[in-house]
Amino acid sequence: MSDAATDLFGFADRLSPAARAKIAALRALLDERARPHLAQWWEDAHCPAHLRLELAALDLEDDPAVAGPDGTPDPLYVGFKHFEFARCDMSIGTVYGGQVGMFRTVVREGGSAEQVARWDPRIASFSLTGCFALTEPEHGSDVAGGMQTTATRDGDVWRISGRKRWIGNAAISDVFLVVARDASDGRAKVFLVPREAPGVSLTDISGKISLRMVRNADIELTDVVVPETDRLQRIDDFGDLSAILAKLRHVVAWNAAGLQVGAYEAALAYALRREQFGRPIAGFQLVQEKLARMLGNATASLAMAVGLTDLRQAGRLGEEHAALVKMWTADRARETVALAREVCGAEGIRVDTDVARMFADAEALYTFEGTREINALIVGRAVTGLSAFTR
Repeated sequence: MSDAATDLFGFADRLSPAARAKIAALRALLDERARPHLAQWWEDAHCPAHLRLELAALDLEDDPAVAGPDGTPDPLYVGFKHFEFARCDMSIGTVYGGQVGMFRTVVREGGSAEQVARWDPRIASFSLTGCFALTEPEHGSDVAGGMQTTATRDGDVWRISGRKRWIGNAAISDVFLVVARDASDGRAKVFLVPREAPGVSLTDISGKISLRMVRNADIELTDVVVPETDRLQRIDDFGDLSAILAKLRHVVAWNAAGLQVGAYEAALAYALRREQFGRPIAGFQLVQEKLARMLGNATASLAMAVGLTDLRQAGRLGEEHAALVKMWTADRARETVALAREVCGAEGIRVDTDVARMFADAEALYTFEGTREINALIVGRAVTGLSAFTR
């Protein structure tokens, strides 16, 4: 739960008592089961996949007590849930959230009623684990128009060939949601592909400096056979898929706010215990100025995340809103973690203070969900009426 010292405008006060209790339970689990091990897990690039079942046992997603009027989880509660994960560790948030966020949402929104009934309970319980495979080696920002992975229909089955890159949680997933271009009409389709299917090859991406506990992978698909019954029936082009992904776009702002609060709290704790010239460095003017800037950045980012969520609830969230907030909060996150590292001095480059891990993870946040440049062009198109995109 965000505290008065870091939630200066009391945004969390808008949560119901049940939602606040649920977030508090999440924090307690992360503090007990994850936080003592984070430095070593990061050092070893170890993926704590075992935490998924413990987190699932908290019933963070489907408890009626945290539902809004429409029966789905209150969006503000969902935001603070992501905030709490990022405050502790963004890798763990991705290991868990990739399943219940991206994977589950695309299945629920893109699958037929029969498919959702068949898969959703297993996804919620983590008895069926999955990830979302869109990005390709040669296509990231332009993947909608440049996708090279193809799916060719052959009677009641499809044959899929192509490559995907940077797919988070791939190695710890039972199935992949693979986005491929229909060879007959050029439109995007989405398929549930078992990790162990013949023709699927997976290679972990090593050498990462960011989100080191997340197992990103390269996936190669060679004439992989998937039945028509495992194609998401309500996604017939990239527009359908984009509309689904737009429902998740506000989450990145909550990640940015949570990451900054985590870095601020770690830097503040260090400054209070580190003494120089006979007193804690937290009492020096230049350190206090850095802390004030960090808190200002985090507070403004949290305010934008709440505002974005309010727009979504009101049905007025446009891609320009999400693009502006992602661009701005990711910029501020970069600045905040750099200031936290400065406050911690030499210890700021060691993972034991938490600051170094968050400093590195801010780089992943800065890039995913659209690069700064692409988001700037989306905003530019909205304010000028002129598109700078080449396609």
